[in-house]
Amino acid sequence: MKLHWQILLALVLGVISGILFPGITPFVSWMGDLFMNALSMLIVPIIFFSIVNSISGVQDFGAGLKRLGIKTMAYYLLTMLIAALTGLALVNLIEPGGNVQVGSVAATPDNLGQSSLLNILVGFIPKNIFYAFTQNNTIPLILIAFLTGLNLPKLSPDGKNILNGFIKGGLELTLRITKIVILFSPLGIFAIVVKQFGTTPDFLKLIQTMLLYVLTVTAGLVLHTFVWLPLILRFGYHVNPWRHLKNMSTPMLTAFSTASSSATLPLTLYAVEHRDGISSKITNFTIPLGSAINMDGAALLECVAVIFIAQAYGIELSIVQQILIVFTSLLCAIGAAGIPMAALVMMAMILNVVNLPLEGIGLVIGVDRILDMMRTTVNVYGDTCVAVMVAKSEGEKLPIDN
Repeated sequence: MKLHWQILLALVLGVISGILFPGITPFVSWMGDLFMNALSMLIVPIIFFSIVNSISGVQDFGAGLKRLGIKTMAYYLLTMLIAALTGLALVNLIEPGGNVQVGSVAATPDNLGQSSLLNILVGFIPKNIFYAFTQNNTIPLILIAFLTGLNLPKLSPDGKNILNGFIKGGLELTLRITKIVILFSPLGIFAIVVKQFGTTPDFLKLIQTMLLYVLTVTAGLVLHTFVWLPLILRFGYHVNPWRHLKNMSTPMLTAFSTASSSATLPLTLYAVEHRDGISSKITNFTIPLGSAINMDGAALLECVAVIFIAQAYGIELSIVQQILIVFTSLLCAIGAAGIPMAALVMMAMILNVVNLPLEGIGLVIGVDRILDMMRTTVNVYGDTCVAVMVAKSEGEKLPIDN
């Protein structure tokens, strides 16, 4: 049985067991604790190795490709930022987690992190580099990874080769361990869901809350795909967004059915080059890079999910903390390619930033499969939109021009 079906079965059994047999919660909750601990254990190596590997890869391009790479990454970050801010606005407007209280976490500085913008900025630079690694201090860790990735290609050949081998080997090892942890995710999710439903008096309200969360994410993805990106293409780059959308129908439908950007890559490359008429130079550079670092749908979902979890636990996050969530979701997305169940791992990273309970993932993991299909479609469409933006910025004339 495929893993997503195992997770769905675990969710159903967890809901039934939690409602009918709440007394089993103390006997199964340890499985959820172990699973969350394992995810937490992987946060540091995943962040460090994946971000260093991604950034150093762009730095290794030749001068011409490096300029194109920086421009492409800037566009990808822009579309991800728009997606994340859309999710941020919707989750605060709709408040999908405001109707249920699944637990409580004391609203102290230790729980919520420091809300002062100045304190957060000061915290970007750790007093001790090893502290960032040993204390799961995510933001300084991301900064260290970025600095390492930017400077690694500038080392002497010997130092560069040694460190490159260490980074790539460390990333490969971390991904192998992650795959092992993910194999046990059905057991962990079963235990987490049993605890959620076994300790929540009004389980019908909890189900209603989860459905409202799905609708919030879906509304954000629809807005991003059919409003914001078309507006950028139409008024920023003077192309017909609906012709572009029609040209991308095959890769988008494939992305929806497979929930895999990688599986869709050949179809996306063909559609962008042969239907939109973008040069092979730009197509073959922007689309593979986008499949690795561009996650518009994931950035939107992570912002909604983390704030939804905070709402469900009765925690009010400050504006500064919510901006920090957006910032972290963008940075984590850059290194998330190839990580098994990347959205789950990214969510654990972001929850760690604002010290929210990792077990809150149990509120959203059960509905993640259908959202995965939708966000992958948005990710692929975002890749193609950036390819158009880069092509137009390079002066190319396209069949989809207005």
